[in-house]
This record gives sequence, C-alpha cells and structure tokens, in this order.
Amino acid sequence: MAELDEDRYRPAVPPRAACAYTGCYFEENAWKLCDYIRSRGERPVEEFYAVFISNDRRMIPLWKQKSGHGDEPVVWDYRVILLHVSSGEQNQNFIYDLDTVLPFPCPFDIYSTEAFRLDDSLNPEFHRKIGMIRADLYLKTFASDRSHMKDANGKWQKPPPSYPCIETADSKMNLDDFISMNPKVGWGSVLPLSDFVRQFGRQTHLSCSVKAQ
Repeated sequence: MAELDEDRYRPAVPPRAACAYTGCYFEENAWKLCDYIRSRGERPVEEFYAVFISNDRRMIPLWKQKSGHGDEPVVWDYRVILLHVSSGEQNQNFIYDLDTVLPFPCPFDIYSTEAFRLDDSLNPEFHRKIGMIRADLYLKTFASDRSHMKDANGKWQKPPPSYPCIETADSKMNLDDFISMNPKVGWGSVLPLSDFVRQFGRQTHLSCSVKAQ
C-alpha cells in the first residue's frame, strides 16, 4: 500500500484514530472534519468539499472498505467523504475517508484506483454519481435528526453520536437533499463519477468549476 509522503503534504486534521467518528454516520463524520478544519484556521476551508456518493437506486459499490472482506466491494446506499483540492502539494488532491483501509488522507489517484475503480466494469444500476458541496456551505446548510438510523419501532439501527444533532435555523433534517443526485435538489453540484475523477485526478490538472451555491 502506498504511504502518504508527509514531507509534501501536511494533513488538515488529526490522525484517523483522533478524529470524531461514529460508525455509519458518514455525513456527520464529514461535517465534523469540516468543522475541525474551519475552527483550526490553518487551511482555507474553501479548499475542501463534502463529497456524497450515491445514485438514483442508492446502490453504490466501494472497495477497500473497513467493513469489506478481501477484495469484495461493499455496496452502500450512500457514502460521504471529504475532498481537499490542494493548491500547492505537487498538484495532487487528497481524499479524507474514515471508513477506508487506505491511507488517511489518501492521494486522490490512489483512492480513485483502489476504492472507486471504474464504472465501465459495473452494471449500469451500480454506476456512481457524485454530489459535491464546498465545506463552508456544508457547515451552514446540513442538518440531521438521525431519524434515518431508526427502525420502524423507533430503535437505533446503529448507535448515534454522543454529541447533539446537527441542525440549522432552517432545518432539523435535510440529509436526503444531499444524498439526492438530482442537480435541482439541495446544494452544490452533481456529476458522474468518471467526470469527478477526470476533474480532480492528477493526470488532467483541470481547474475546479464546482458551484458554491
């Protein structure tokens, strides 16, 4: 496994084990990373994006997952990771994912090759889409009352975080707006996985054109 060259890139958050983390609450884990980056002020929070991975069927495979077995993918309804569009480190962007066995943070191209792989080899119903929202806007707009993690009897399917629910003045629950891959819903931009990889991979050096609203 490739190791992160710390001489070239200084991570924006603590080591994985020291980050705020609750299993299966991907959206809140990403929010907490954004909040840490904003509060520390060492990196411009505008360089970071919350990245929702899903599709219209809410069936998306990812490899190199902590919950996976061998080289088999885990099929999620959605996942959330953090992208750093780096301005100075060898033109290399980085992915922060607390649920992967890959390095944390991970160079974008390694994550793409190992965790995303290619949609071309998958049945169309598993093709992934990406919803991107700049971290500062994500911090202002995201809200969750965690009701999606309760079963029909109101019992938790997975234990919730110990801190209070994240809410805004306008909403207590809008998670579905972020998971939706309808570009007319919610905030940010939606694009196919292939376009996401082309835009932020090291080989192409394309400029970022993601909407901030």
